[in-house]
Amino acid sequence: MTAKIQLTPAQHAILAYAHNHSDGKIIWFPDNIRGGARKKVLDGMFNRALITPMNDDWFITAEGYDALGVPRKAPASAKAIDEIIESAKPRTRDNSKQAQVIAMLKRPEGATIAQICAATGWQQHTVRGTFAGAFKKKLGLTIVSDKPQGAERIYRIGV
Repeated sequence: MTAKIQLTPAQHAILAYAHNHSDGKIIWFPDNIRGGARKKVLDGMFNRALITPMNDDWFITAEGYDALGVPRKAPASAKAIDEIIESAKPRTRDNSKQAQVIAMLKRPEGATIAQICAATGWQQHTVRGTFAGAFKKKLGLTIVSDKPQGAERIYRIGV
């Protein structure tokens, strides 16, 4: 018989929340675990085989359920996993300025800050702040840019 894996209080809280609220998807962390600490906690759980990556998300493994002492959940279908992922993403209104800027950044030609300012009425610092805050941190988008010689910097949503 194998020994039960001992979880830290943070690991237990994270896994229990995922088990009880999101069909095993890691979507919540205690308030005191932010930034680099989140990566360390995830790495620690991954190294102990408590979680596994799937697409850009983390899910509890069979060993993770065993460590929690709860029954394993049946593997989710791809459609169910997509529904879980979509339900955890923040929503934007289709007619908002934020949605308008995202559409501009998705275009093959991208957009300059001047174009975004003209379309939204925002100032340059507001556009840059939206890139860093709402788009990168909250929505998890990757904003890439390039500066052709003699032209303005062009921003796009990258992969």
